[in-house]
Amino acid sequence: MKFAEINLLGVYVAPVAVIIAAAWPLLVMFRRSMDRFGLLRHVWHPALFELAVYVILIYCITILTARWSI
Repeated sequence: MKFAEINLLGVYVAPVAVIIAAAWPLLVMFRRSMDRFGLLRHVWHPALFELAVYVILIYCITILTARWSI
């Protein structure tokens, strides 16, 4: 597993920051689809559920990035 800093216009950015930024639009799409179908009203604590989904998305992107970077 190799994670190297990413050079954005001379500023080195940690790879985790890029992964977090990539997971955010996925979470927004997931949240909108859950709202559209009314599934969030069946969850006990929607904010906690969304946080858990966000962490799972970050984990999945990290694992996929680690496997593709070999």
